[in-house]
Amino acid sequence: MRFQFSILFLFMIGFTSFSQSKKDTVAPEKKPEIQVIARVQKDRILLRWAVTTPIAWKKLNTYGYTVERYTVTRDNKTLSQPEKVVLAKALKPEPAETWEKLIENNDNAAIIAQALYGESFAVEGGSNSTIESIVNLSEENEQRFTFALFSADKDFEIAKKAGLGLEDKNVKLNEKYAYRILSNVPENELSIDYGGVFVSLKEYEPLPQPMDFTVHFTDQSSMLSWNFKTLSQVYGSYYIERSTDKKTFERITDKPYTSLNQENANNNRIFYVDSIANNKPYSYRIQGISPFGELGPYSQIITGKGTSILKFVPHLRVKEFKDDTTVTLSWEFPEEGDSEISGFELNRSDNDDKNYTTVVKNIPPKNRSVTYNKLSSTNYFTITAIGKQGSNRTSFPMLVQPVDSIPPDRPVGLKGVIDSLGVVKLTWTPNKEKDLFGYRIYKGNTAQEEFSQLTVSPHESNSYTDKVIIKNLNSKVYYKIIAVDNRYNMSAFSEVLILKKPDVIPPTSPVFTHFAIKEGSVFLEWINSQSEDVASHHLYRKENDQKDWTLILDTKNKEEKYQDKTVVEGNTYRYAIFAKDESNLISKPSPEIAMFVPKYSVIPSVKGFFAQANKTTNTIDLSWEYPNTEVGSFEIYKASDTEPLQLIQVLAGKIKRLSDPTITINTTYKYGIRAVYKDGRTSKMDFFSLKF
Repeated sequence: MRFQFSILFLFMIGFTSFSQSKKDTVAPEKKPEIQVIARVQKDRILLRWAVTTPIAWKKLNTYGYTVERYTVTRDNKTLSQPEKVVLAKALKPEPAETWEKLIENNDNAAIIAQALYGESFAVEGGSNSTIESIVNLSEENEQRFTFALFSADKDFEIAKKAGLGLEDKNVKLNEKYAYRILSNVPENELSIDYGGVFVSLKEYEPLPQPMDFTVHFTDQSSMLSWNFKTLSQVYGSYYIERSTDKKTFERITDKPYTSLNQENANNNRIFYVDSIANNKPYSYRIQGISPFGELGPYSQIITGKGTSILKFVPHLRVKEFKDDTTVTLSWEFPEEGDSEISGFELNRSDNDDKNYTTVVKNIPPKNRSVTYNKLSSTNYFTITAIGKQGSNRTSFPMLVQPVDSIPPDRPVGLKGVIDSLGVVKLTWTPNKEKDLFGYRIYKGNTAQEEFSQLTVSPHESNSYTDKVIIKNLNSKVYYKIIAVDNRYNMSAFSEVLILKKPDVIPPTSPVFTHFAIKEGSVFLEWINSQSEDVASHHLYRKENDQKDWTLILDTKNKEEKYQDKTVVEGNTYRYAIFAKDESNLISKPSPEIAMFVPKYSVIPSVKGFFAQANKTTNTIDLSWEYPNTEVGSFEIYKASDTEPLQLIQVLAGKIKRLSDPTITINTTYKYGIRAVYKDGRTSKMDFFSLKF
C-alpha cells in the first residue's frame, strides 16, 4: 500500500516535546533509550513514549514494546514485593490497512501513516531556511522519525495507534505505580534502554491557563503573542480563536498552532499575525493542547481594534525668540493631510527623549506656527498631528535655549564629616534651577590660603567624597562650592565649611625646666605642651623602688609649677608629666627627673650634759645621756677665760663620759657637746660652765 502527500511547514526553534529531533541532543554513539511521560486524569493514567534515535524507532516499529506496571505502594505503605502486571507484550503500530479511513480526515494520521508505511517521504521546503537546514538536509529515515513523533504529540489517539501511547484505566486512588516501557528488539540487533515513570492518581492537576497572552493592534492587523516556554512540557500546540461580539468565538487556524509555525521564533514566545478591518472590535483567546490530546482552559480574552496610521508627520523647522521667555515655533506638514487631522498639539520636556507634556492644545489643522511664553533655560519641543481616526504622528524633538546670563543661586546647606581613615563626605542642599549643570568643589588646608579646585568639570550630584591626610600639622580642612548652569554661569561661593580632622596625633610632651629641694619639699617647674588642643596636664611620681606611677596633680589650668610637700626625708623620688588633648590622646612623658631628699630635720641637743670638778684627780669629769643609736660620735668643745671655744675631743657614739685633766685652779671653764649622726647631721650644741 502506498501513501502519497506533500508537507509544507515553517519549522522553528522552540518545540520542546517529543517531536524534537533527538539527533540534536544525543550524540550518535550514545546508546538509544526509551523516554516516557505520563498524564494523570481523574480516573486513568495516560502514557506517552518515544525512542531517541531513528534507527531504534524503525526497529521498534517491527518488534514492538512491552509495557509493564508495578504497584509499589498501597494506602501510603510500600509493598515488600511490587505487584507486576504486563499491560502490553508487543505493542507496535497498527497495520497499514487500518489507517486508510483516517488519513482522509486526519492530517496527523496521514503524516504518521506515510512515515510508517509510505514508499517515499517528500517534504517541500519553499524558501524557509530553518526547515531546509533541519529537514531537507536530513536523511529520509530521520525525516520519517521526526514528523511521526511531531504528529503523535498533537493527537493522543493517533499516538496510541502508532504504538507510542497507552491508556491505563485499571488504576486505584490509594496506589502508586511504576511503569516500564521495554524494547522487544533482540539485543544482538540493537540494545535499547528501557524507560519509566513513577505516578499515581493523587497527582492529578487540572491543565493550567496559557500564560502572558497579549495582543497588539495596528493598522489592519493584530499581533498575538504568548509565552510557550514556561508551559512547554504541558502544551505542544494551541488553538487560536477570534470573536467580533465577545461571545461567539471561532478558530482562525485550520490546525493547532505551534512555535514551528513561525519563521523567527525566539526562545520564549509564539507570535501570530491576524488580518483585520480597522475601527472594528475583535476579541481573541487561545487554548493549549497537551501531548495527550487534552484541551486546557482558555486564556484571558483580549479585545481591541485596528486603526489607520496617519500618513503624514509634522517636522519642526524654525524657532524665533521674542524675549528670554517667549519663542515662536514653525513646522512643516503637507496640506493634503489637513483633512485627516483634527489639529496639532505642542509638547515640551526638559529632556529630549522622555517626560513630554502637552503645553498647547487645539492648534487648528491649517496652522503651521505657535507661540510659547514660558521658556526655561533648556527646552525640548515636539509637535503632534492628531489624526481623526485616533492615529497620531509626532515630530522629532527640537532644542530651544534662550540667551541665559543669570547664574544659579548660591549653594546652601554645605556640611560634611571626616572618618578615622580621612575620608571626607560632603553634602549640600540641591539647587532648584532646571538648567543646573553641576557644582565645583574647592578645598583649602588653612583659612588664609587660596582654595584649590577639586573637580575638573562640574560635579552633578549634591554629594562629594574627598580624602585628607590625618597625620599632618593641619588639624582642620576647609571647603566651599559654587553652582554652574548649562551656560557655565557660576554662582557665588557657598559659606566656607570648616571640618576638624579626627585627632590621631597625641600632643607634644611638656618639659621640666627646674627643680629644687627646700626645707623638706620638692619644688618643680616645667613648660606645658605646645599643642593647641591640650585639655589638661598630669604630674606623676614614683617613690624609691615603686613600680607604678602615682598621680599627684591633674590640672586643666595653665600653671607650670608645683610644690610636693608629701616627700619624706631620706627617700628618692622620680617625676614625669604628661599632656592630654581634647580627644583623650596622651603625650609621651616628659624626660624623668630623679632626686634624693636629704634629712633636714633639726636633731635635739644632748640631754643630761654635766661637768663636775674632781679635787682628788685634779680633773673635771664630764657625763651625758643620748640613747639614739644613729649617733656616730660626740664632739666635746671647751673654752676658758683666756681661750675661745674649741674642739678638744671626738668620742665614739657609745662613750658617755670624759675627764679633762688640762685645767688651772681658779679658772672658769665652759664645756659644749653635740652629737654627730652617721648620715652627717649634727645636733644642737649643749653647754655647761663651772669654776675649778
